[in-house]
Amino acid sequence: MAECNRSRLDICDQYCPNCQEQDRLREKLLEVAGLSELFRVLGDETRTKIIYLLSEQELCVCDLAELLDMSMPAISHHLRFLKTMRLVKYRREGKQVYYTLDDHHIVNLIHQAQEHYAEER
Repeated sequence: MAECNRSRLDICDQYCPNCQEQDRLREKLLEVAGLSELFRVLGDETRTKIIYLLSEQELCVCDLAELLDMSMPAISHHLRFLKTMRLVKYRREGKQVYYTLDDHHIVNLIHQAQEHYAEER
């Protein structure tokens, strides 16, 4: 349990939770652990575009490279990172590797962000 810091009363007299309330609020912070990592993934426009395209259909590296006008090694680099983050999965068909989303919750985040962005215009 964290010790209450009553010395802050001279700074702010509007909100002063008791010790139990402070502990409860600190525990609530654990609920967002790891979210900044997810937003860091989405913070890269190329990765967001890859996720968005894969939410539409399964694609190979060649397809993604063509659609995004990028090199295949660059796309592969992003896909490796997205696999590490458990956002995409792949399947092999002969020499070809096809990618699809592994976590469809991420698409909901993208759609909500699109709605938010559209409201601000």
